[in-house]
Amino acid sequence: MRYTIRPVTDQDAEGVIRIFNYYVRHSFAAFPEEEVGSKFFKDLRKMSKGYPFYIVATDNQTVGFGLMRPYHRSRVFKRTAELTYFILPEHVRQGLGTRLLEALTSEGRKYGIDTVLATVSSLNHISVNFHKKHGFTEYCILKRVGRKFNQDFDVIYMQKFLDHSQ
Repeated sequence: MRYTIRPVTDQDAEGVIRIFNYYVRHSFAAFPEEEVGSKFFKDLRKMSKGYPFYIVATDNQTVGFGLMRPYHRSRVFKRTAELTYFILPEHVRQGLGTRLLEALTSEGRKYGIDTVLATVSSLNHISVNFHKKHGFTEYCILKRVGRKFNQDFDVIYMQKFLDHSQ
């Protein structure tokens, strides 16, 4: 299957919402308990304004998305961004997460980003391992702060410093 990674457009709203809602219903990767609607996409567009926001697509459908957003409103933190990405399960383990992460961080470097953060549920072992594999380290664990599907979980904050020589 041929995949492309490209900047998001307003026409991608339905695909982004569909992917996110899959994870809302079936995993600890997305924190909400209730499915999201069109406002969610508008909020993502707003919070990622001025940062990269990409779609992973096949010839006929959106299968993933990822974005950067500011870590904090204050300009003193402008070098730091938070990452979010989701790829439908039937398309994982094909290098798409790595390609998407590389696209986001490469573009982020152009904006002066040298630190990226990820917030991961302790019960999302695939994501924790993905981040560790790609050079992220755990810098903070908030114990038992989340509860979903009648299970408590920790929130793990992960961090990676970007090399600007790449």
